[in-house]
Amino acid sequence: MEVLKQFLEYLLTPSTEVFIIGALIIFLLPVIVHFYIVQTTPYTSLPSILLVGPPAAGKTSLLTLLERGDSAAATHTSQIPQSVELTVSDDHGATTFREAARIDAPGSHRKFLLVDTPGHGKLRNQHAMTHIASNTLRGIVYMVDAASLDDGLADAASFLYDVLLALQKRTGAGKTSKAPTAIHVLIAANKLDLFTALPASLVRSNLEAELGRIRQSRSKGLLDSGVGVDDIGSEEQDDWLGQYGSEKFSFGQMREFDIEVDVIGGSVLDGKVDKWWDWISDRI
Repeated sequence: MEVLKQFLEYLLTPSTEVFIIGALIIFLLPVIVHFYIVQTTPYTSLPSILLVGPPAAGKTSLLTLLERGDSAAATHTSQIPQSVELTVSDDHGATTFREAARIDAPGSHRKFLLVDTPGHGKLRNQHAMTHIASNTLRGIVYMVDAASLDDGLADAASFLYDVLLALQKRTGAGKTSKAPTAIHVLIAANKLDLFTALPASLVRSNLEAELGRIRQSRSKGLLDSGVGVDDIGSEEQDDWLGQYGSEKFSFGQMREFDIEVDVIGGSVLDGKVDKWWDWISDRI
């Protein structure tokens, strides 16, 4: 007891040593605690769904609708990627995205990021391809305007070709080691509320036909570009979308690379996006 009494008297007696020790404790203890928490806490990145497509297809409107539940919210053309954190419910009784969002019981939901990328021709490839390489990516929603697809078919199919080819190469890159997680694609045919909109079946067939034409055109361009004869076979095959050498393209050819492509119609303006939401939920 006498030793303890002397120690307490030493601590309570003002001295240079006591001030130094106290200052070290005050400044160093929070730092030590911080590093301990950082080392022992398992940080995980949220899975993500990538939202891509040509301009004015409704990507930002869909993101706003899923985030706020308001299909009439004003949107603008995106210049940079933006993401929102959303919740997918494990409750199969939740039949709409609005019902799923209201369920917040512990353990009954999973969170993910919906990432919207610019559709402008000078911006989209850079941002989209960066996210396609991400390890957290679980699916891609490619939005098209079904009401004006005839006028914008070439642009919509060209960008889609780049996206599918990037996924195809991504899968092929893992054949010599652990195969990467399969990334499926939803082609969301938007604006079916409009009289001029094509049904999902025609959106599918039109895109497949245009992708086939793009494939042939790019193959011919490679042959005409002066690539060495010995390199033509490998170069052409690397940039050939789907089954190599096939005469016509179909989305079913992407299954060879573990890529499933679905075409589903809907309307952001009318809030008819539940089939898209169900597709997203199955990926998370």
